[in-house]
Amino acid sequence: MDVVIVGLGGAGACAALEARASGASVRVLERLNGGGATAVSGGVIYAGGGTSIQRQAGFEDTPEQMFAYLSQEAGDAVAPETLRHFCDTSASNLDWLEQHGVPFEASLCPFKTSYPTDDYYLYYSGNESFRPFRDHAKPAPRGHRARGVGISGKPLFDALRRAIDDAGVVVQPQSRVVALVRDSKGRVLGVKVRVVRAGFAAWVHRRAAAVAAKWSNYVPAIRKWCGRALSWAESKGEDEWIQVRRGVVLAAGGFIRNRPMVKHFAPASPKMLALGTLSDDGSGIQLGLGVGAGHWKMERVSAWRFYNPPLGFVKGLLLSKDVTRICNEELYGAAVGRAMIRSGCKAWLILDEEGRAKCADQVVGQTIFFQRATAWYLLWKGHRKADSLSGLAQALRLPEDTFVQQVARYNSGVASGDDELGKSADNLAAIHAPPFYAFDVSIGRNPFFPTPSLTLGGLAVEEDTGRVLSSSGVPIEGLYAAGRNAAGVASEAYVSGLSIADCVYSGRRAGRHVAGGLWRDAE
Repeated sequence: MDVVIVGLGGAGACAALEARASGASVRVLERLNGGGATAVSGGVIYAGGGTSIQRQAGFEDTPEQMFAYLSQEAGDAVAPETLRHFCDTSASNLDWLEQHGVPFEASLCPFKTSYPTDDYYLYYSGNESFRPFRDHAKPAPRGHRARGVGISGKPLFDALRRAIDDAGVVVQPQSRVVALVRDSKGRVLGVKVRVVRAGFAAWVHRRAAAVAAKWSNYVPAIRKWCGRALSWAESKGEDEWIQVRRGVVLAAGGFIRNRPMVKHFAPASPKMLALGTLSDDGSGIQLGLGVGAGHWKMERVSAWRFYNPPLGFVKGLLLSKDVTRICNEELYGAAVGRAMIRSGCKAWLILDEEGRAKCADQVVGQTIFFQRATAWYLLWKGHRKADSLSGLAQALRLPEDTFVQQVARYNSGVASGDDELGKSADNLAAIHAPPFYAFDVSIGRNPFFPTPSLTLGGLAVEEDTGRVLSSSGVPIEGLYAAGRNAAGVASEAYVSGLSIADCVYSGRRAGRHVAGGLWRDAE
């Protein structure tokens, strides 16, 4: 076998396809049934620079403008030349996905949202339209949602899985890699894998994996049961040794489901809803660390506080427990969550009766099922209400004078049309019509308004090739990483679609190089 890939999610699938197209024989070792976090995600690819979908929708975009925007989001996660290459190849990577059967559509969502309804498949999925971002780059819609009903991750991954089968890639499910095999010089020569082959244990393993894929993000008790069932079934498995001629690609997901690992690398991160599959347990990263790999941005945990849609909520005033304004309320939910954590996690969104009524009118037309549930919770249960601003401050046990002054200061910016934090004029509305409402949008584990979170960092990799770097910065021969097993473009800040886009980019990069090609010479 030329190449072994650990994990069959978005990154693993792209690595497998690229390695196979480059002439290598490929085997994918998948612990569960395949799909990873990609299959249960929204199925959004952050793409720009002039994609065919953007052009069909009547928008002009350039790699330069995409780079100017992402430079503000990506920080130092990757070198500027890597980010520029990511932008330069973005449109061709989307074409590559379409060639492998992933469906997209040029229907532009007319309102800002965290995730569009089934009527729309192209949208502004980040902070492109807001200050200070729009002051540095021309806004363009770059959220390309795979076409499908509800949550689009499944049709995205299903297309990649069909392409893998058609390409002749060998997929071996119910196979957990437990160790890397190296020679005396440190080169990775293969893997040790625990395989659950047949019988009752294999049936239990398949059923637990299927149930976990559907319910583990929502019901902790089911998640725990599935985890125990998988561990039991794997204890009945057999160990195999697989030798590789060219290399191993680690693509087994993040580590949000490994709480001790999160506490170790991101001790300041509050407990939130762990968003991912049972395979997002850090096992792929630990394989790399076990052979001396370095890591990067492992402290980065993205917390999402989406109160939009409905869009009317962004017209409110977001206050911390110290009665200070947290951020521009219209920012993307991951940016809002980051600001809220810096402010102590407790937050109230202040609206008046006109604002609340507007939100209620927008719920049905602007939301899909999971957004609708949280919107109705906030509107009918998750708030405090009072006939005066002073009364609302008393209900929240906040200093009355400071609270009233903050609302007055906000209203002054609305009246002048010049919000001090740069909120767009279209999203400014005075808070003046009683009764007044304070919606509890705090970061935490409220089951009715959860805060989804995922890890962003991973193993340090050589950015031209995807080869894993040792803690001293030297490439580990024969070992690659992609997706959330690797630090990459999405490792500093989350924008909808950027993580899967990075899976495509880093997966193709690793797959091409492990098979003997050079990624930056490919385009």
